[in-house]
Amino acid sequence: MAKKEQDRFIKVLEESGFITSSEIWVDTQTGVQYLYHASGNSGGLTVLVDADGKPLLYHRTPDAPEYK
Repeated sequence: MAKKEQDRFIKVLEESGFITSSEIWVDTQTGVQYLYHASGNSGGLTVLVDADGKPLLYHRTPDAPEYK
């Protein structure tokens, strides 16, 4: 599948185990981060929040994927 010029979501982290995987996705329009976790044939997606319950926003670092 060809990458679009500007994807709405980008994957910024991926960790995989034997039958599990965890990924962090960022909404490029809002900067909000989401956690996707899969185990076997099931999975789930949730917004990441800080201690006050506010959505965690993506902060660019030198080694982080870029988005516009």
